[in-house]
Amino acid sequence: MVKIGNIALGDFPLLLAPMEDVSDPPFRAVCKAGGTDLMYTEFISSEGLIRDAAKSRQKLDIFEYERPIGIQLFGGDIGNMVGSAEIATAVNPDLIDINYGCPVKAVACRGAGAALLQDIPKMVKMTESIVKCTHLPVTVKTRLGWDEKTKNVPEVAERLQDIGIQALTVHGRTRVQMYKGEADWTLIAEIKNNPRIKIPIFGNGDIDSPEKALEYKDRFGVDGIMIGRASIGAPWVFNEIKHYLKTGTHLPSPDVAERVRVCREHFNFSIRWKGDKLGVFEMRRHYSNYFKGLPDFKPFRTRLVEANTAAEVNEILDEVADVFSMQLA
Repeated sequence: MVKIGNIALGDFPLLLAPMEDVSDPPFRAVCKAGGTDLMYTEFISSEGLIRDAAKSRQKLDIFEYERPIGIQLFGGDIGNMVGSAEIATAVNPDLIDINYGCPVKAVACRGAGAALLQDIPKMVKMTESIVKCTHLPVTVKTRLGWDEKTKNVPEVAERLQDIGIQALTVHGRTRVQMYKGEADWTLIAEIKNNPRIKIPIFGNGDIDSPEKALEYKDRFGVDGIMIGRASIGAPWVFNEIKHYLKTGTHLPSPDVAERVRVCREHFNFSIRWKGDKLGVFEMRRHYSNYFKGLPDFKPFRTRLVEANTAAEVNEILDEVADVFSMQLA
């Protein structure tokens, strides 16, 4: 049984990665139904929380059915990170996660996210300060290092465990790699095999199929896997992986009716949570993923992204279900 503090996650948990502009409550709802064992909010700016920015505050919205759920924070100032951790603790998540892995310039150039991989003493001091300011378990997500010459995550893992974090997720790329090339899990396995390491170690990067999940589980010995991009438009991927790990067989792929049902559920929650205008607008990024592989879907996608009301979108989704169910029958 894998545990983070007192949070029991099963024998081999599958985690939903915190993804900016993706891991909001509507998306998390369909991923929870799709089988994820632990979810995280979108990463939240500590500076935004300290300033009481509306967008940052809204990202603190969590719901009872989502548990266990973690709030992920990022920032470059230790005082602001402590203050934001106190704010996050007050909304009663199950854990606080610190982002030391985000590679994008807007984050790293402000001394946050993966930038802390260039200043390990500051990373350790920041983490220790957050551990001390909250009663919740504190976890960390990071990368292998800043670049090929500074793959320092094995040392980082020991130091962070020693000051009190209760789980570590490692994305198998450096900051310089961004999301390019193949993720290297060998250092993740090195951390897991270190006899000094007692906390759960989760691997992240390139898991996009049940077969790969099983291969990496067996090959690298991690305690669980965090899945990000492979869940976009396919929130059922968690149940598919679990079924394959248990039986060695595949669940049937979702048919068009099921894809439409889940997409509609996601969309309707988006409308309820964000309002008609923003809910319609922000859902547009998801349609290509939900209906990937459908022949001649482009005209429907164009109509979906041009639709301006919930009624229009739901009408088009009805049409997609009818047309493609007949075509593929």
